[in-house]
Amino acid sequence: MITAGIDMGSRSVKVVLLEELDMEGKPQLVVKKAHMMLPGDLDADQAAEQAYDDALKAAGVERGQVKSVFATGAGRGQVAFATEGVTEMTAGARGAVYMYPQARTIVDVGAEEGRGIKTDPEGKAIDFAGNEKCAAGAGSFAEAMSRALQLSLKEFGEASLKSDKSIPMNAQCTVFAESEVVSLIHSSTPKEDIAKAVLDAVASRVCAMVRRVGIDGKVVLIGGMGHNPGFVASLKNAMEVDEVLLPELPEFVSALGCALIAAERLH
Repeated sequence: MITAGIDMGSRSVKVVLLEELDMEGKPQLVVKKAHMMLPGDLDADQAAEQAYDDALKAAGVERGQVKSVFATGAGRGQVAFATEGVTEMTAGARGAVYMYPQARTIVDVGAEEGRGIKTDPEGKAIDFAGNEKCAAGAGSFAEAMSRALQLSLKEFGEASLKSDKSIPMNAQCTVFAESEVVSLIHSSTPKEDIAKAVLDAVASRVCAMVRRVGIDGKVVLIGGMGHNPGFVASLKNAMEVDEVLLPELPEFVSALGCALIAAERLH
């Protein structure tokens, strides 16, 4: 049995296909294929169709073989072929706990949104807090600041790790924060110190959200910002935890959660 999960985000489409196999009498869910495509100039519904078709082709699977398709993300309503839609909190919690059964606190930071999720041992979200669509607590904020420093996002994250300074940033939105960054540049502040200040600010806002639901048990970071090593370091510092669990492909965890829920519902 094959199910699919689609995470329709503001910047990208993530698709995960799961195949359920019977091994030694116990059902095992195996990730068959994961695929990501930036929508570019396509409409959201077209992007979802293309990403799904590309994933099916890469996995050697026909549409008719997929028994159920669940969608999540800000644009889940535009995935016309989805069987059902689930919230980002529900999908993120289920995917994270599948990967890390000991996880109880999920931090989800993507391009436009950030959220903290508290989960039970079964991967059901029991509480959450979000940034209410303010980019200052999400990846696009860091991306805008990296452009101001004329660094790629990868260089930006790596540069922050070279700094041991703590420079407070008081601005609560991207526009005003960019002015702060320009002021720091004009005062000859090293780029690595500015990069760390920006990522510390994002981590601080994310941490404040997570504390509203409580930091309990193991912490898992999912979403695209998991690829930024500087942010991971800043978040660990802000949350005052010994470890932040990081999946190999953090941006696919919610799509994985969708596919898992789809399989469970079929049973």
